[in-house]
Amino acid sequence: MRSSASDRSGVDSLPPLPVTLVLAVQHVLAMYAGAVAVPLVIGGGLIAAGRLNPGDLHHLIVADLFVSGLATIVQSVGLWRFGSRLPLVQGVSFAAAAPMIAVGSDHGLPAMYGAVIATGVLMIAVAPVFSRLTRYFPPLVTGTIVMVVGLSLSGVVAGWVRGDDGDPLNVLLAVATVVVVIVVHRFAPPTLRPVAVLAGLVGGTVLAQLLGRVSWEGVGGTAWFAVPQPFMFGVPQFLPGAVVTMAVCGLVVMTETSGDLVSVGRIVGRPVDRRTMADGLRADGLSTVLGGIVNTFPYTVFAQNIGLVSLSRVRSRFVVAAAGVLLVVLGLVPRAGAVVAALPQPVLGGAGMALFGMIVASGVRTLAAVEFTETKALVVGIAVMVSLLPTVVPGFFDAFPSWASMILGSGISLGAVVVVTLNILLVRDGMGPARVERLP
Repeated sequence: MRSSASDRSGVDSLPPLPVTLVLAVQHVLAMYAGAVAVPLVIGGGLIAAGRLNPGDLHHLIVADLFVSGLATIVQSVGLWRFGSRLPLVQGVSFAAAAPMIAVGSDHGLPAMYGAVIATGVLMIAVAPVFSRLTRYFPPLVTGTIVMVVGLSLSGVVAGWVRGDDGDPLNVLLAVATVVVVIVVHRFAPPTLRPVAVLAGLVGGTVLAQLLGRVSWEGVGGTAWFAVPQPFMFGVPQFLPGAVVTMAVCGLVVMTETSGDLVSVGRIVGRPVDRRTMADGLRADGLSTVLGGIVNTFPYTVFAQNIGLVSLSRVRSRFVVAAAGVLLVVLGLVPRAGAVVAALPQPVLGGAGMALFGMIVASGVRTLAAVEFTETKALVVGIAVMVSLLPTVVPGFFDAFPSWASMILGSGISLGAVVVVTLNILLVRDGMGPARVERLP
């Protein structure tokens, strides 16, 4: 069912322009910190591996915002069989961070973006049948995968907090950033809580500026306006090992989006049927293909914006589409990306503690709905511990063949394969539709 008279006044309504613009800005602010975090994580990993010039980091940021905007417009407005036509904001998936760093570090950016494009094509192809596969992704599996996604980013946070020199002042900046996040989340009105992490970034950066710990040298020479350049880092390469690694990530992204589609459908009173589910997943695939073309990442639904739809009680998908337009505009301003790229690492670390910690908490919240037995506890425990091997000991699988080390070197891909396999082999009951609990 695509729409009805009862829900048209909500999802399909068009609020007055001032209201639309205010709420659109609110949606952008709610997702901005999460949107820029992933390019910073991936870019930082590729810079450390010598695969990316530090001066090109801002290109990843603005390209990400540009594609996020286009993806949001397609998902909310709809384009033929692409888009759920629900009020959903699209953003880059955190699940993509570790696999992309692994592929990019080992084989370069052309192979990384080739794998992203191939993954997007795969997502489009399997979208019609994926809803039938969700029985293999019950809360036991989805909760574990989401938790692993957050834990896999702990090393990145530690590196950001420490900084290049390990100065104790870096820890102070990170703690101050976390304090701002907590204060805003605790005392701000409910509709402003989704911007708590962004407020932490701003507050931490102001403190760092007062302490002389911020350098804006790279900002002044950056253009004000530019369109993201397709294939900026070379013609894509399609290496089998890289494609398999990212394909596993793509399945994780589709599982994530499936749960979010169901959640927003309940909030706005428009049940999500199989066709809507397939259309929403196709939009993920299309945006992922576009991401590979313009040098960015796989895309999924941003859960914090679902919480904002619930809090604001404005269900219009056109408000979200307006947010997509604003994101496209931000993606055309490289200087704004350069400002984000110049943020002090300890401030990013403090924001990352909150942002990635909430991902872990989302996984724990999903697992809380599981009726645990010793077998189920064993499945979760083994999957989490195995997924942490490449995080705790980088290069753990370096002695393996290159194709195997690429796949196994991503804790997210490794953990997903292990938990799905063990769930099928050992857990005979409770296999039903995936449902991921999200923190607002």
